[in-house]
Amino acid sequence: MEYFNLNDGYRIPKIGFGTYKLNGSDGVFTIQNALKNGYRLLDSAVNYENEGCVGRAIKNSSIAREDIFVSSKLPGRDHEYQKAVNQIKESLYCLGLDYLDLYLIHWPNPQEDKYVQAWQALVDAQKWGLIKSIGVSNFEVQHIEKIYQATNVMPAVNQIELHPYCSNKQIREFDEKNNIITEAWSPLQRGGEIFKEPIIINLAKKYKKSPAQIILRWETQLHVIPIPKASSSAHQLANLDIFDFNLNQKEVDQITNFDKPNARKFDPNKHEEF
Repeated sequence: MEYFNLNDGYRIPKIGFGTYKLNGSDGVFTIQNALKNGYRLLDSAVNYENEGCVGRAIKNSSIAREDIFVSSKLPGRDHEYQKAVNQIKESLYCLGLDYLDLYLIHWPNPQEDKYVQAWQALVDAQKWGLIKSIGVSNFEVQHIEKIYQATNVMPAVNQIELHPYCSNKQIREFDEKNNIITEAWSPLQRGGEIFKEPIIINLAKKYKKSPAQIILRWETQLHVIPIPKASSSAHQLANLDIFDFNLNQKEVDQITNFDKPNARKFDPNKHEEF
């Protein structure tokens, strides 16, 4: 596994394992298998309703806790300061862990406008040792600037929708300028339309890789952490097998240029999730 350095002194794997819709005993098995196959970053959320499942998979694995990077996210209904503090502790109880490696605010919910309170709770929880690294998810530039002005603490991570049809250049550039690591949810563009693009198919042939591997490598070369989900062991292993080749700059730019207007599934300036 390769790692990026975070702005708080910790490090984070360059690829993660998404756990959305992985629940119950089947979810435990799938996540255990992901750990066995080499994943070290597990991405969960309160709203995935599977923190218990993730915690059981970690407990059942033979991998040392300090070698697993565990991430979860605060839901919009708990943005008020004390509710956020309580939920952070509840996440730890559900996971069965003493600390989280990363905790994110899941959505800014700007109409509610309580995300600064939520961020202050994360800042304090970090000071108390409950969380190692703190960050945000689906935050636009103005949302990050607002929490930084209020607390003088910049997020370590910003997880956003990102795939070849939505490369989110403005946010990526802002994150990089401020030493924030960008993570990608939906890194393979749900539905797989991008797999049919001739450029992707030709690059897959050139490098003897799958279209998914080409896209995941493109993201890591943009200094973005993709978080794909895969249930089968074959797909889990294939998604990890992306560090033995490099796209050249022209090829990286070709994929980035697939950007389409209105390709985002949700607009963080309007979307509210509780």
